[in-house]
Amino acid sequence: MYKAPVDEIAFTLKHVAGLSKAIDEGRLGDLSDDLVDAILSEAGRFASDEVAPLAEIGDRQGARLVDGKVIVPDGWADLYRQWAEGGWNALVAPEEFGGQALPHMLNVAALEMWNSGSMAFALGPTLTMGASEALAAHGSEALKEKYLHKMVSGEWTASMNLTEPHAGSDLGVMKTRAERRDDGTYRIFGQKIFITWGEHEVTDNIVHLVLARLPDAPAGTRGISLFLVPKFLVNDDGSLGPRNDLHCHSLEHKLGIHGSPTCTMIYGDGKYGDEPGAIGYLVGEENKGLACMFTMMNNARLAVGMQGVAICEAATQKAVEYAKERTQGKAPGWTGSGMSPIIEHPDVARMLVTMKALTQGSRAICYSCAHAIDMAHHTEGPDAAFWQERAAMLTPIAKSFATDAGVDVASMGIQVHGGMGFIEETGAARYLRDARIAPIYEGTNGIQAIDLVTRKLPLSNGAHVRGFIAELKAVADQVRASNLDGFGATAERLSASLADLEAATEWMLARLGEGDAATALSGATPYQRLFGLALTGCYLAKGGLADEENGRDTRIALCRFAAENLIAETAALKDRVVNGAASLTAARVLFA
Repeated sequence: MYKAPVDEIAFTLKHVAGLSKAIDEGRLGDLSDDLVDAILSEAGRFASDEVAPLAEIGDRQGARLVDGKVIVPDGWADLYRQWAEGGWNALVAPEEFGGQALPHMLNVAALEMWNSGSMAFALGPTLTMGASEALAAHGSEALKEKYLHKMVSGEWTASMNLTEPHAGSDLGVMKTRAERRDDGTYRIFGQKIFITWGEHEVTDNIVHLVLARLPDAPAGTRGISLFLVPKFLVNDDGSLGPRNDLHCHSLEHKLGIHGSPTCTMIYGDGKYGDEPGAIGYLVGEENKGLACMFTMMNNARLAVGMQGVAICEAATQKAVEYAKERTQGKAPGWTGSGMSPIIEHPDVARMLVTMKALTQGSRAICYSCAHAIDMAHHTEGPDAAFWQERAAMLTPIAKSFATDAGVDVASMGIQVHGGMGFIEETGAARYLRDARIAPIYEGTNGIQAIDLVTRKLPLSNGAHVRGFIAELKAVADQVRASNLDGFGATAERLSASLADLEAATEWMLARLGEGDAATALSGATPYQRLFGLALTGCYLAKGGLADEENGRDTRIALCRFAAENLIAETAALKDRVVNGAASLTAARVLFA
């Protein structure tokens, strides 16, 4: 059974991602180490004791559509109510709407634990948090007053509606339409697919954020508007009115996250209301809805990265537990009686330490991204611009590297279990099935690579990424200067990896400067992984250095393993970035 690694999470937040320094400098108001520890401890308890025990039930039963109603797995409605009553939905929300206005770092740490307990359950609250942030940033005062209090409290949930059958990542071709009404409202007509937690009866109301196009809107993404479309209309006194003209037509039958209802939503077909058309309210300005939705999507991209971390942690815990108990053969050097636990076999140990390193590296990348977001919110002037660029650069890496790691680690977890991992009863397979969606939704990892290369590397004309690499080189220098035998060849391997990153980065910037985006994008995905591996090595080194200051060396051992076994891949990745475009172009003849 999953047990939240509260101490490890706290250490990474404080000593690797930068939380302790921010607290010491007074950047985060009255936040203290004691309050951080208390929040993490209770979040860990709830995730371990309340969420995790219902994960298997959710996977086995799944969400069901019965007589037009979406039924969630047994116990999940009560679990959600306990979660909301605990105030977890309000961690980072504005105080004026009942939120606690705590740093984003604490929220993503809690999200990791919810998702390790049950990714399918945690998806619902995650979307509500994102929708609350978008509405707080772009909604009118009237909309915020009417909806945000109950969204922040968790009394109502929310969903985001982007995808259509013919429009996945390319939202410019979406067909859902909006019509103006004289009373200032809009009528929404259309179909949306893959809508997570789009329908259920866990809460009294669901607030849908829906992208739609007005009749006179410009073509493409410049003509998209964002609308708030509630399941039940809300009266002026806050009470619920009649059912809005929207409903769930069907549920998707998915590879994983079975307990999460993934809905096909129909808006405006006349099933409810006096006339066809779901009543919606404009969020932000007409034809500028995509910018509003990106507030929610950027939040969701980091949250999805945390799902990758969460799967890594849960799958690793399960594999380690199994490897300690399962006996098979005699490992080299085994002196005990009978067969040895498989954790004593070098190949199994290699897989387990690899899983641990990818987990820790992904966690540090995501927490560092959250730290940058917090610093951008709590800093003014040029420093704020710096942190905004750092958050922007880390977001695609956090989303992609952590979710790829989630798939890889869950797959290795099955391998550790052997044949028992391929059997559903052990629970190892669920992690791989759940993990597989994360590299796909909220912008595929290929789209994240495009974003990283074409939009994030050129920030400040390349000065930001160059400065970031210089910071990472300083970490390698610190390891070298420590003269600790436990680090082994870590300093040399880190320096080599960062040289690969620097060379690939300069090559990318040169291609972009020449206007040769096609060549640059041919290597965007390997470049993104190269960056993630280099960050993993450096962040594990930061953890090792901090661990040594506390008289321990376990993190140094993990850092050394990653440096000497994993990050050498950056050399091959650099070669793919620099030299892979021509062969890719030539190979397209295979599909002509």
